Amino acid sequence: MSFLENVWAFLILIGIMIMIHELGHYWAARYFDVRVEAFSFGFGPRLFGWRRGETDFRVSAILFGGYVKMAGEQPGDVADDPRSFLAKPRWQRMIIAFAGPFVNIVLAVGILTGLYMVKFPKLNSTGNGTVGVVTANSVAAKAGVREGDRVVEFDGKRSPAWEEIWEKEITGAGQPIPVTLLRDGAEVKLTITPEIDPKLGVGSIGWAEQSDVLISRVEPGLDAQRQGLRKGDKIVSANGQPIRSAYRLSQVVRASKGSPVEVTYEREGQQATLTLTPAEKEYDGQKLWMIGVLLEPRVEFIKLGFVDALRESVDTNVKSATMIFTFIERMIEGRMSPKSLEGPIRIAQMAGDAIRRGPDDYLGLMAAVSLNLAVFNLLPIPILDGGVILLLLIESLFRRDLSMSVKENVMKFGFVFLMCVVVFVLYNDIAKILPKT
Repeated sequence: MSFLENVWAFLILIGIMIMIHELGHYWAARYFDVRVEAFSFGFGPRLFGWRRGETDFRVSAILFGGYVKMAGEQPGDVADDPRSFLAKPRWQRMIIAFAGPFVNIVLAVGILTGLYMVKFPKLNSTGNGTVGVVTANSVAAKAGVREGDRVVEFDGKRSPAWEEIWEKEITGAGQPIPVTLLRDGAEVKLTITPEIDPKLGVGSIGWAEQSDVLISRVEPGLDAQRQGLRKGDKIVSANGQPIRSAYRLSQVVRASKGSPVEVTYEREGQQATLTLTPAEKEYDGQKLWMIGVLLEPRVEFIKLGFVDALRESVDTNVKSATMIFTFIERMIEGRMSPKSLEGPIRIAQMAGDAIRRGPDDYLGLMAAVSLNLAVFNLLPIPILDGGVILLLLIESLFRRDLSMSVKENVMKFGFVFLMCVVVFVLYNDIAKILPKT
């Protein structure tokens, strides 16, 4: 059942992204009076569709992607038709190429603006930068970090938000980071060098912030549901250990190896204790002991006015876009692994999880995917929109068209490169979900 939910959630998600992206190209082409021969959802053979005016709107066999076919668009096409793509000035062609990613950016900003007007997540960090868990044998543990330490300075930033710490952590593998901790009223200075997580492919220190931990979802069929735990319950302790991070509860449950776990929780100001028996389930390619709850830090939601929501949305998207480019830079430098890339299989899993959590999570994922699609398409890779814009800029610089053989070879290279990327991310997705031996 979850597999079908994942597939449908993914198809809806990617379908909207493709339609919006290609509509951007279509609207810009029509605005500059370029003849659009086909608007296709998917690639390959045409399955069905309809003709409106001079454009064939179609659904094709391979439902991953889509395209707008304009007259005179491909290298080798003649530009005698005054309404062909190649007959238009280069600045108009650049706008047409940029229009697809642009509307994806607008969609990302618009979705988050709408969400923030309904519920804006204002983190209520009970830890205030306090370390709630240190993983055994991690970088943090080896550096001497202790649970209860408070991070007062990280990489030169005083009183950093944990989000800022996390961003530098995942992109800073191999880079020494000066850290100042507050312990028992005295400052302790350390140098921490994040290491690449072999599974996720990003930098990791092996710590998490202290915070109240709430149940975000109760998994059906496991003991947490049978015993009556609910979404919104606060987990206070497990087997006598205070729970100040989701990771700590996972540690306790896994260490039980199926033995009953005594869990104290809080609901509406009242505490109660249950004895839960973990079950061994497969998750993300591994067999793990679980009691059947997904956890999240306590978050306070507020409503923002349109102007404030728009400002926060733009700020969030700018930070996310900057992070994407930082990821690419770190991968080129070898400080992040390409394993951190997520392909269609992983996106389908994320879409299924998001839609099961609720419409706000699904819309948030949609905004993130839309922004990622825009940034990816703007990369200067031939066959992508960014590659088209780059070639047009080069031609504008030299004030003449590149030779047809050069354009054809560049496009062939771009296609081969793109297919290699697709094969890699598919392999990477499969490797992440296969059982570990």
